[in-house]
Amino acid sequence: MNKWAIFHRTYSEYSFATAPDRVVLRLRTALNDLDACYVCYGDRMDRNDPISITRRQMQVRQQDGLFDYYEIAFDPGVTRLCYYFELHCAGERLYYYNDGFFTEPDANRQLYYNFHYIRREDMAAVPAWLKEAVIYQIYPDSFADAPAHISGRAGAIERNGIKYYTQNGGTLAGIRGNLDYLQNLGINCLYLTPIFAADSWHKYDTADYLEIDPCFGDKKEFAELVQACHAKGIKVILDGVFNHCGPNFFAFRDVVLHGEKSPYRDWFFVKNFPLQRGEHPNYECFAYYDFMPKLNTGNPEVIAYLQNVACYWLKEFDIDGWRLDVANEIDHPFWQKFRQAVKAVKKDAVLLAEIWDDARSFLGFDQFDSAMNYNLTFAITDAWAERKINAEQFADRVSYLLMRYPEAVQQGQMNLFDSHDIPRFLSRVSGDRDKFKSAVLFLLTHVGAPMIFCGDEKGVCGWTEKEYRRPMPWNTVDVDLENFYRQAIKLRRRYLPQILAAYRIYTRDKETFTYGAADNNHGFVVLVNMSGEVQERTVDFSSVLPAAGGKITEYFTDLPLPREIPATRLKLSVRPWSCRIFGN
Repeated sequence: MNKWAIFHRTYSEYSFATAPDRVVLRLRTALNDLDACYVCYGDRMDRNDPISITRRQMQVRQQDGLFDYYEIAFDPGVTRLCYYFELHCAGERLYYYNDGFFTEPDANRQLYYNFHYIRREDMAAVPAWLKEAVIYQIYPDSFADAPAHISGRAGAIERNGIKYYTQNGGTLAGIRGNLDYLQNLGINCLYLTPIFAADSWHKYDTADYLEIDPCFGDKKEFAELVQACHAKGIKVILDGVFNHCGPNFFAFRDVVLHGEKSPYRDWFFVKNFPLQRGEHPNYECFAYYDFMPKLNTGNPEVIAYLQNVACYWLKEFDIDGWRLDVANEIDHPFWQKFRQAVKAVKKDAVLLAEIWDDARSFLGFDQFDSAMNYNLTFAITDAWAERKINAEQFADRVSYLLMRYPEAVQQGQMNLFDSHDIPRFLSRVSGDRDKFKSAVLFLLTHVGAPMIFCGDEKGVCGWTEKEYRRPMPWNTVDVDLENFYRQAIKLRRRYLPQILAAYRIYTRDKETFTYGAADNNHGFVVLVNMSGEVQERTVDFSSVLPAAGGKITEYFTDLPLPREIPATRLKLSVRPWSCRIFGN
């Protein structure tokens, strides 16, 4: 038994409750090392000594290149739980708990792993609607100014001595004028990059958090947009830039004007006075850009101000949540207070963090519901675009990421392969439609909320910021790609219960992998070819789709195979960088 590989931690992604009567436990072991794994549990307040123990077998839920991840979800029947693991390997049997490995479990229950009390307040509770969301990210300046139209003209509007800039002429009214298009595509959630009054056309240098940027419209038009979205069953998430502000934010202007006499000097991190802008500012900024001074979110006045901003847009306009910019550079206590304030106004408002790496310390029950899943982005890019990893290595990385967070958090991850901050994925795959479509299908059938960056469905390309934020090509009708997105979203909706409950990677080798999900009623399986050659693989549908009832259907096929095929073992041929998907 490889003891070095075995790992468990309480109150983490390895040990969590999803309901008072449902606990999920996970144990990491070396790949293909154990013959069997059991959890042995009891009531830690049992008055008997030794306590009564119940034994249940665990199953391998995911595998990566190094480890098996055993999992069990069960009703412990008690609110105070203690447990240990029984491990079997080649005739060897060991018991594993806090103090290590033993041939017999100690009678002292205090040595075991513990759920001290199964508290509802400690459970990750992602809003149910987020799990069902297909998110469409809109860069308002570049999207539309009328139905199926955008001028593409740059300009400026001056208000009270401050100039506000537009690069492409997009407006809030333009978004509202294209809701039928988005609804027809299958979108049920919009994420808008910043719409508040700001100094630059990208709007990430906020001048006034309580006003709409005049280039986009006004509050009346925003209210009409939210109401129209809700009438069509579409949620609206706004971009909150609370890590930093712009040079025309009232507090920063006061500090510039009055220096250390300003009542707002502690709203920022100023090293010395007077303020010095330029290449080497003497105050903290986002990424050292002097036009984005960092806010001191440890200051009670700043905390109160930003909470008021967040709650204002929830109360007055009924938005459905916030995507929070540069969330990992803001302190945890701020986000804990922020969550309490937001959830008090609207319990199912979503809080989604922009964090590009491991977000575990920010996710769970007390800060964010979700994060932008850039680690999945990087894995998709490395596999489909950069060819840095093969199919087996990609499947291993995905398996690892699936075990990174508790179940509910994983179900709410914002999954993406491009955005306003990185090159278009179609450019990364050199315009290869087969590659692009197979990656789209993977994204839309994966655990988490998929995000589509506006224009992806029209084949927009771009490597540089100006290119991938270009105006929406409304005069381009990409029937093939738009229809593919539409059908893939429908497929996701059909199998969403299975994706959320039973998603698995079934097989993997250097050229291909298969994944899918199934329950007693329905399921699907996808065979992906991640090589430049035609690949043939045999899929045993009876093992991955046990409820198929003799017949299954192939989706997205232009091959000469009948759409309905027998649910048996079948040898399949897959084109280079393509996939084949079957379901019942």
